Amino acid sequence: MSPVIATTRLSVLDRSRVRAGHDGPQALRDTVALAREAERLGYHRFWVSEHHSVPGVAGSAPAVLAAAVASATSTIRVGTGGVMLPNHQPLVVAEQFGVLESLFPGRIDMGLGRSVGFTDGIRKALGRGKEDADDFGAQLTELLGYFDGTQRAHPQVHAHPTEGLTVPAFVLATGKGARVAAEAGLALVIADVRGQEAMLRAIDDYRAAFRPSPHLERPYVVVSGAVAVADTTEAARRLLLPEAWSTAYSRTRGAFPPLSPPEEVAALDMTERERTLFDDAQRGQLYGTDEEVADALGTLMARSGADEFLVTTSTYDREALFGSYRALARLAGLPAPAGA
Repeated sequence: MSPVIATTRLSVLDRSRVRAGHDGPQALRDTVALAREAERLGYHRFWVSEHHSVPGVAGSAPAVLAAAVASATSTIRVGTGGVMLPNHQPLVVAEQFGVLESLFPGRIDMGLGRSVGFTDGIRKALGRGKEDADDFGAQLTELLGYFDGTQRAHPQVHAHPTEGLTVPAFVLATGKGARVAAEAGLALVIADVRGQEAMLRAIDDYRAAFRPSPHLERPYVVVSGAVAVADTTEAARRLLLPEAWSTAYSRTRGAFPPLSPPEEVAALDMTERERTLFDDAQRGQLYGTDEEVADALGTLMARSGADEFLVTTSTYDREALFGSYRALARLAGLPAPAGA
C-alpha cells in the first residue's frame, strides 16, 4: 500500500446515472444502495450532484437525495457535489442545509458550484441567465451569512433552523471557483478536466491565495476523478467506457444517453469527432489492477498534496462498480467492514 494513499481520505460522488434498460427512479435507488456500501467499506463521505433536464442523469434535487442517503446510512458524511448556487436563491439553499444538519447533526457537507443550466431553455425554466454565474462570490457570501447571522443582502431576513448551525462548505473549481474558494477561506474540490498540469497549477494558486477564515484555518484540497480497479488492466479500462462514451455523445448531441454495456460501446463505429471526444473523456482516469491503481493514485496525491480523493466512477455493471469500490477500499487500507 502506498503510504500517501494510507493517509488520504477517500470519498464518493455518485451522479445517479441512468443505465440502458433501467429508468431514473432506479438510478436514484442505485445511488442510495451505493451509499450504504460506501459506508460499509469505510469511505469518508458520500455526495450527490445536481443536473436539470439532462437525459441520462436522474439527480436533479440534491438536497432531497442527500436526505434519502443520510436516512439510509448512519455514520458516513453526506453532502452535495454540488448544489449549483447560481440556480437558486441563497436563502432557500441555507434553509435546505439547515434542515439537513438539524436532522442529521454532524454529518452534512455543503458542496457548491457556480454553473447555471447549460441551455437557454433550462436557464429560462430556472429563472436564471448565464450572467448569474458571475455573482457566485456574492451569492456565496450571502449563503454563508445565513449560518452565522451576518448576511446583509436582505436586512432582518434569517434562515431557520439554519442560523447558528455549522455545515462545512466546499467550492467546486469550475472557472473562477478556485479563486473564490481561496478568498472565502473554504475547501476546494477540483478535477483533472483541462489536464493534470493545469489542475496542479490551480491548486498551487488556491493555496497561495488562501485566506484563513472562521470556516477553515488552512487550505483543504479534494481532488476528484474516476477510478476503476479490476483483476486486469483491460477489465478496469472497460469499466470506464460507458461513461466516456456518454460524455462524448453529449458533446455532439447535447444529451447524455443511458450508460450502455462496455462491449456495446467498444463495438461502436464512431466518427472521427466522436472518437476524439471519447478519447478526451478518458483522459485523467485511473484504472488497472490493485498495484497499478495504487501506484497512479499515490503519485497523483503526492504531486497534488491533496487532503482527499473523491471517486466519481459511473458504469453500467453495478456489481463490477461495487467490486471496484471494494478493491479500492482494500488497497487504501480503509477499515475492514464487519463480517468481511
